[in-house]
Amino acid sequence: MSSPYPLLEKIDYPSDLKKLKIEELVQVCRELREFIIDEVSLNPGHLGASLGVVELTVALHYAYDTPHDKIIWDVGHQAYGHKILTGRREVFHTNRKYKGISGFPKMEESEYDSFGVGHSSTSISAALGIAIADKQKGIKRNVAAVIGDGSLTGGLAFEGLNNAGTENTDIVVILNDNNIAIDPSVGALKEYLVDITTSKTYNRLKNDMWNLLGKISKIAPHAREYAQKLENGLKSALFRQSNLFGALNFRYFGPIDGHDVLHVARILEDLKNIPGPKLLHILTKKGKGFKHAEIDQTKFHAPGKFNRNTGEIIKSSPDQKQPPLYQDVFGQTLLELARTNEKIVGITPAMPTGCSLKLMMDELPERTFDVGIAEQHAVTFSAGLASQGIIPFCNIYSSFIQRAYDQIIHDVSIQKLDVVFCLDRGGLVGADGATHHGVFDLAFMRSIPNMVVAAPMDVVELRNMMYTAQLQKYGAFSIRYPKGRGKIIDWKQPFKELIPGKARQLNEGSDLAILSIGNTGNFVKEALEKIKSSHISVDHFDMRYVKPIDKDTLHKVFKKHDKIITIEDGILAGGFGTAVLEFMCDNAYNTQVVRLGIPDRFIDHGTQQELYHECGYDVDGIITGVRKLMKPGVLFNVG
Repeated sequence: MSSPYPLLEKIDYPSDLKKLKIEELVQVCRELREFIIDEVSLNPGHLGASLGVVELTVALHYAYDTPHDKIIWDVGHQAYGHKILTGRREVFHTNRKYKGISGFPKMEESEYDSFGVGHSSTSISAALGIAIADKQKGIKRNVAAVIGDGSLTGGLAFEGLNNAGTENTDIVVILNDNNIAIDPSVGALKEYLVDITTSKTYNRLKNDMWNLLGKISKIAPHAREYAQKLENGLKSALFRQSNLFGALNFRYFGPIDGHDVLHVARILEDLKNIPGPKLLHILTKKGKGFKHAEIDQTKFHAPGKFNRNTGEIIKSSPDQKQPPLYQDVFGQTLLELARTNEKIVGITPAMPTGCSLKLMMDELPERTFDVGIAEQHAVTFSAGLASQGIIPFCNIYSSFIQRAYDQIIHDVSIQKLDVVFCLDRGGLVGADGATHHGVFDLAFMRSIPNMVVAAPMDVVELRNMMYTAQLQKYGAFSIRYPKGRGKIIDWKQPFKELIPGKARQLNEGSDLAILSIGNTGNFVKEALEKIKSSHISVDHFDMRYVKPIDKDTLHKVFKKHDKIITIEDGILAGGFGTAVLEFMCDNAYNTQVVRLGIPDRFIDHGTQQELYHECGYDVDGIITGVRKLMKPGVLFNVG
């Protein structure tokens, strides 16, 4: 049988791509798109964004001399095609798997990955840094920042544009305009780009002028360069507002069809000869070439396994009733609370579907705000609302809230404002890897005054902590919960106030104590079930709150036990276990404490269970910890 990828299989690196005639790039794009669909349908990952930039990816590696020339992808989940063309086609089946290649560009993985990009809005600043370094070292090369999939809504992108416009470098910013991040794009910038892309008069005149100048460029090499000023004047005449990018001293080119690979490649070749900062505006469709992804772009952003012929999402246990996802419990509980408390509003930075805030957005749109990829703004916006007595539930993924640490301190905590932070994806999240693990929030949140830091062990506790937070009795409130499903199917139970600083005891014993925070309590329950036949008994406490920590319970535990284990789905340095050690030192106890959690290093990708095991706080790790603390001669059985 003939190969479905006759050209793609000959391309191991971009140097092989350059051996093709430019007309053959159209077929390369077809094969690359089919390869991505085939692979991601079986090995889940980010689909829609990479399909949308297939032509741009091929054109960039055809026009540029990579890895000498630098391409920075923003956000990184657009880069599957880039990885496949840069030496990783044969190992792409390991994408996002344990010990396999990363789902994002990663500098230590390949010299073609110019900059690590797991979050968003970083490419322009990084590209400018590379270009300035090249200038100082006398290196001549092309540097391109590909920013898209909603990334331009991030404040850092505008900081980069503002600085880059004043520096004399030749960077190219490629705006991949697909009008969507994971959910549809929002905000005034989206409307501005729509104005540009839908002006038929401007686009017709621009294309006619560009084509004419191309014909005379042989006798007037600088014709297009001189015409750029004329084009900016044309934009100002046809649009009510001046060109935003031109005002920032970028030469603006576009918009052009981002799915015409031959045209994109030729434009990129032209831009290499034009000095100064430039912005190329391309129009693409997220999910391009796979009709199901084009129709439902949010679902096929990262769909999991799917049937590539029918588009049907393949569920692992379609007929088995399962506990709910933590994010769905958040979404349904917030809506329930908002129906009875009119002061409650919901806020998210571009993740209404991912965090399930869309449930409230559909029913109470006037009280639900998607602020775009702008975590800093989300926090200070929440603070402004709270200053007027509104109760904002600000839902941000744990690893994303790191971007707004200053705002949490200055705009919320110093001013003692009642903002509720719901930190989704707390702990190790799995296949997205180091850039997305939410492992630092327990440590950095507990260091902030005027902040309650909570972590529910199950979905019922999540529900009750949200209820407690909106009572406006305890100040700013941080509730972190993991990615995945809870353990309780019947979770819609009557609300109950969970007073901060009060733990609960789940098991009684005399030999040692285990203090758990958050979802790790479920690991402890399973471990204790496995060793119940041993001649050892364990006190197990679900601490619920890292701050304020339950001092009464800790006094009882330290007075009773000389052996204690702490366990957390977070970084050990400064986290929950550290809080327990601080209590021990402050109160002059002398106890052997073993802390289980994430060591002082970044953890790569894999399944959550694989990563829990690697870090030593899964069920087996807990049993090992208990065994090490046992007195010599005590019989130990694992059932």
